[in-house]
Amino acid sequence: MSQKLENAKNLYLEGIRDGNAREAVTKYTGARYTQHSTGVRDGVEGFVEFFEPFIKRNPNRDIQIVRGFEDGQYVFVHAYQSLNDGEAEWVTTDFFDTDENDKIIEHWDVIAAYSSKTPSGHTSTDGATEVTDLHKTAENKELVRNLIRDVLMNEAPERIDEYISADQYIQHNAEVPDGLEHFKALALAEDRPLMYQEIVLLVGKGNFVATLSKATWEGAPLAQVDIFRIENGKVVEHWDNAEPVPPKEEWANSGKF
Repeated sequence: MSQKLENAKNLYLEGIRDGNAREAVTKYTGARYTQHSTGVRDGVEGFVEFFEPFIKRNPNRDIQIVRGFEDGQYVFVHAYQSLNDGEAEWVTTDFFDTDENDKIIEHWDVIAAYSSKTPSGHTSTDGATEVTDLHKTAENKELVRNLIRDVLMNEAPERIDEYISADQYIQHNAEVPDGLEHFKALALAEDRPLMYQEIVLLVGKGNFVATLSKATWEGAPLAQVDIFRIENGKVVEHWDNAEPVPPKEEWANSGKF
């Protein structure tokens, strides 16, 4: 595991799971810590003032890092959280920027409710975790960039079959079954509620690529994270996470993106 990935995981596990907010954020962040979780102020003190009360409110915290990888200066982490013995269950998807010392200097996240059973019997977070095909990182990142541009931004939706495997497409969305045909029905619908506008971050390693996008749901602003697993030039597995962007007057920092 790289140092930057270890630092990102430890900020979660030591700082939030183990309840050492100040110690962890001081240890693992750099000269600045720019925060895009809209309820949290920038910097060490912003982290502490948010998470110390969170830790007190939620004395039982089970946090598991399900998958994670680094791409240059960036790190991506996919985590499961159970609070107070399952009273609340969340999926968090986090992107981190790091400095020359591998310390965290910027953070983006999207948080949504965990689903224990999708239409095809999966969960929000289960499935493959092993990073393979390291030599295909650039190729797979370009595949995902083109998929979002052509299909999800509607520039060339007829190319959908070039990006998604017809033989295997495992879907972890809480409402969508496995299979390319179900994805097609949603992605190609003229009245689809989810519209992508811009890729903010695209981070990949080997067979995994994660993206943070500006989007809208029925016209309202949305932060959308997608995680893709690629085999032989086609997407074969997909996880996602989405969170409404609150009004600007509710932000404690510069905003979600």
